Amino acid sequence: MPVAVWQGIWIPFLGTTLGAAGVFFLHRALPLWVQRALTGFAAGVMVAASIWSLLLPAMEQASDLGPWSFWPAVAGFWLGILFLLILDRVIPHLHRGSREAEGIRSGFGKTTMLTLAVALHNIPEGMAVGAVYAGWLSDSGTIALSGALALSLGIAIQNFPEGAIISLPLKAEGLSKPRSFFYGVLSGVVEPLGALVTLFFSGMILPMLPYALSFAAGAMIYVVVEELIPEMSVGKHSNVGTIFFAVGFTLMMVLDVALG
Repeated sequence: MPVAVWQGIWIPFLGTTLGAAGVFFLHRALPLWVQRALTGFAAGVMVAASIWSLLLPAMEQASDLGPWSFWPAVAGFWLGILFLLILDRVIPHLHRGSREAEGIRSGFGKTTMLTLAVALHNIPEGMAVGAVYAGWLSDSGTIALSGALALSLGIAIQNFPEGAIISLPLKAEGLSKPRSFFYGVLSGVVEPLGALVTLFFSGMILPMLPYALSFAAGAMIYVVVEELIPEMSVGKHSNVGTIFFAVGFTLMMVLDVALG
């Protein structure tokens, strides 16, 4: 596997790790408005990445289908939605604002539930990275290495606050700094794993690539609508989440178009 692919796969995980390391430098959990802003930013990045880095290349990959070139994108998108719907049902995790008792009834502590919640967010991001690098390796010409790198960088940028959002509250609840950091890092481990699995299967069967790209897009959109948008709107009404959604969206769009 080319070095550029290995680097691209691990860049998003590095973003999560650096964000979790904030537990050693920051003394308290982030204010609610900051968490809203960062969650909105992450949602904007994921929506833009789903469009420019995944759905549009998926349709370009299927251009030989003529007027039916949309079909792999539609089918893969819905498979991604259904896949995350199933994971959302079977993986116990704690939504922001949920009662801690939900975790107790599921047999998990709050720390584990929070870690699983962020890990659930990160699964489709890892799949997206794996799919775009599989597209670059296919030599189809629809995805450039710079475009794949843009996606890795965009996800790494939005992973930075995610790492802090999980590690800082854990420290505030009494966990030691090393343990809080460990759980923050652990939540991001699924990204390189998801990227490697997606890369492996997409590379084995190249006709699957348009489906893999749109599958990752569907999974990311599910996370945005089901998890991130409600989180950025929790509590007293504020527009900060919406504003930073727009910031994240435009930043990812610029990265993809400028580098792609």
